[in-house]
Amino acid sequence: MSQGDKSKYTDKQKRKAEHIAGSYEARGVPENEAEARAWATVNKDDGGGKKPGGSGRGKATGHPAAHKGGESGGKASAGRTAAERSASARKAAATRKANAAARA
Repeated sequence: MSQGDKSKYTDKQKRKAEHIAGSYEARGVPENEAEARAWATVNKDDGGGKKPGGSGRGKATGHPAAHKGGESGGKASAGRTAAERSASARKAAATRKANAAARA
């Protein structure tokens, strides 16, 4: 399959890429970059095109890209004591209060 040829991708994969690209564009990523990232994500998720002759035909997907965000969450907090977490929470609350007062 030549670069840029999407004929081996299913309709579902094409819809997925379109949705992902739209999400990136909404966050200010340029259209070309958003499309490239979207197809990279679809490839990571599904292993390439699924139609006959495409890579990964008939294999299930574990949706690794869709779950990536959960890997890093909670590690910083888990390594701290309750007192440290509480102090951090108080500091964050004070910052939010100060920012709200500055805006008003």
